[in-house]
Amino acid sequence: MSSAPIVALERLSKSYVVPVREAGVVAAVKSLFNRRTRVVEAVREISFAIEAGEIVGFLGPNGAGKTTTLKMLSGLLHPTGGTATVMGFEPWRRERAFLERITLVMGQRNQLMWDIPVIDSFDRNRVVYRLSRDEYRRRVDELTALLDLAPLLNKPVRTLSLGERMKCEIAAALLHHPRVLYLDEPTLGLDVTMQRRLRTFIGDYNKGTGATVLLTSHYMADVEALCPRVIVVHHGSILFDGALADLVARATAHKTLIVDVEDGAADLSRFGEVVARDGGRITLRVAKADTARVTGEILAQVTVSDLTVMDPPIDEVIDRIFTDG
Repeated sequence: MSSAPIVALERLSKSYVVPVREAGVVAAVKSLFNRRTRVVEAVREISFAIEAGEIVGFLGPNGAGKTTTLKMLSGLLHPTGGTATVMGFEPWRRERAFLERITLVMGQRNQLMWDIPVIDSFDRNRVVYRLSRDEYRRRVDELTALLDLAPLLNKPVRTLSLGERMKCEIAAALLHHPRVLYLDEPTLGLDVTMQRRLRTFIGDYNKGTGATVLLTSHYMADVEALCPRVIVVHHGSILFDGALADLVARATAHKTLIVDVEDGAADLSRFGEVVARDGGRITLRVAKADTARVTGEILAQVTVSDLTVMDPPIDEVIDRIFTDG
């Protein structure tokens, strides 16, 4: 008999009532006596379930409802409709046993105290989560080694670079060893090297602890590296929920061929749409059904030093999903 999902949503919704008025002083005065409002649906009856140990990408454009959903699942917002459970708890009840087992990392929000050393913020979390001193020291030592935090622990947070601060934010969020991680744009604004290091760390943490991860990101490299499964939302509703590979297969009827030719002047337009050219490297876009035939013709008719067949970039796939949706 299979165990219950760690995260389960059923027709979960969140709407807001917002004031509506035209610009100008006259409209402002009128609104004092005749207030008009409209309902904005941030999340619209979404349903999904996540099993223990999964890393799931939660994707969508700005305003799609991703952060609102994470805030409901972490207990920061109360829904206006539907139900949700996380590890059997109703999140917005904010029971201590629930809060001790989750964490929410938001790339654009600080949890560390701005003017005190990082280690003092860590110690504050020790008190909040009632960690024993031995357990706290062990966790700090582990996270310091994994994220290379030793040079940062005694510095005030305000003196850290964005990449340094994000490493410390993630460490602070993991001190209490949560079972469920909500990561909202954790690599936002970081350089490519730091993004790669944090992705590796998140993957290792998931494998080492069995923690369940729900990740939002606009960096498709995060999704490709970490998330076998993705949920795509738009205008508060789910457009897709399934394997990342299935999303790519469903959203595109084309393959990308990268061909390195010895003759830099070679014309490959007869084989497909030339979308880029850099010296002897030519990038073609061909129909998926024709890929095998076109590949064979290129190898037979052109002197090729290398040929690579690829699916289109995942950000292109996501853009197409949004456009079609």
